[in-house]
Amino acid sequence: FQAEDGIRDQPRSRGLGDVYKRQLCYRVRGSGFPDQYWNQTTEGTMERRVPTKDEVLAYLKEDRNWGRWGNDDQMGAINMITPEKRLAATATVKSGRAVSLSREFPKVPAPNNPTPAHHYMKKVFRSETSGFSADYYGISYHGTATTHLDALCHVWDENGMWNGRTHGDAVTMDGAIWGSVEHWKEGIITRGVLLDVPKFRGTPYVTMETPVHGWELEDIVASQGITMEPGDALIVYSGREKWNEDGNPLWGGDPNARPGLHASCLKFIRESDCCLLVWDMMDFTPNGYDLAWSVHGSIFAYGIGLLDNALLQPLAEACAEEGRYEFMLTVNPLRVVGGTGSPVNPIAIL
Repeated sequence: FQAEDGIRDQPRSRGLGDVYKRQLCYRVRGSGFPDQYWNQTTEGTMERRVPTKDEVLAYLKEDRNWGRWGNDDQMGAINMITPEKRLAATATVKSGRAVSLSREFPKVPAPNNPTPAHHYMKKVFRSETSGFSADYYGISYHGTATTHLDALCHVWDENGMWNGRTHGDAVTMDGAIWGSVEHWKEGIITRGVLLDVPKFRGTPYVTMETPVHGWELEDIVASQGITMEPGDALIVYSGREKWNEDGNPLWGGDPNARPGLHASCLKFIRESDCCLLVWDMMDFTPNGYDLAWSVHGSIFAYGIGLLDNALLQPLAEACAEEGRYEFMLTVNPLRVVGGTGSPVNPIAIL
């Protein structure tokens, strides 16, 4: 089973000491980022530097949302999607254009899909001229191939799961008994905000040398003329399809080298007060801190859902054509009691 982004770095990985930070700054400033990126004028509040390991650990511990909605809460940041929030999301619909954010059901083996989904067919005849067809689906959806939603019981670190629960008590071989996906059975229907990283940079995709940083997300929000509001779905497009098309190794196929969002994004994610993170490239790996989880730690620290492996290029193109980056997003997970998540077909309605 293919591990998701955020896996523990290999022993050869170094922490973010002064040498590593200097190397990273030289790589970023010298190659990959367009010159105009460094000429941005912004009123943002985030420091434009790579955080230390202690700072990243503080993002995951001191900034966490535990107890915010009660010590026994199993909904997490989805609590911010009130009836009023759903109604406000409908006001963003202008053209009625609908865009699926789901990849195809991953039935074909690939470097990023070592356990392909099952799809078996059968035909049953009622007579010589009538009958029906049926099928069986089976899938191991966590990983880097399937578009899926991570529930609050999915990951943990040494401090515990969401709201301080322990995996030994909360997760059994018969299913999770804490923070499982059925608590989101009414769906996630809210305002979605797309941050188009390649468009902002003037490059086709994010690379290993140029991970997405938190201050950059803040800059993109300002450049797109939008504001993040509590309970929004934060959608970060990094150009995964164009990366794959350009002769690079299939994204997600190498568990030790994946371009994506740097741990510095944790601060922006928390301060945005979003309820859901939707992304195509996911955690930058190796994360450079020897942490089991970097951005995926948003699940247990902030109580937000993560929607992994989203297909975002069609949405980025639609937003560029319509000249706006907010819309209504609907995500409806399967109602699996004890499930750690669910395959989903998210729909953005512009």
